[in-house]
Amino acid sequence: MKFLLLVVAVIVLVWMLRGARRRDVPAPPKTPRPDAGAEPMVACRLCGVHLPQHEALPGRGGVFCGEAHRAEYEKQHPAA
Repeated sequence: MKFLLLVVAVIVLVWMLRGARRRDVPAPPKTPRPDAGAEPMVACRLCGVHLPQHEALPGRGGVFCGEAHRAEYEKQHPAA
């Protein structure tokens, strides 16, 4: 039993020393990642929420955040 307790104590001691040594090593400085090409943001014509241009739905009178807003806007503003 003493031998088992000694082995466990040694393992815990080694584990604690390795953890302390890892904390002493400074982390590499974080470099800002280069912008992968900022996409223009557009506002929904009905509610004004901003979204990336590739997600916007074009419609009569502007761009919209979803099909429901496009349909509602086009219902409120019939084509002349």
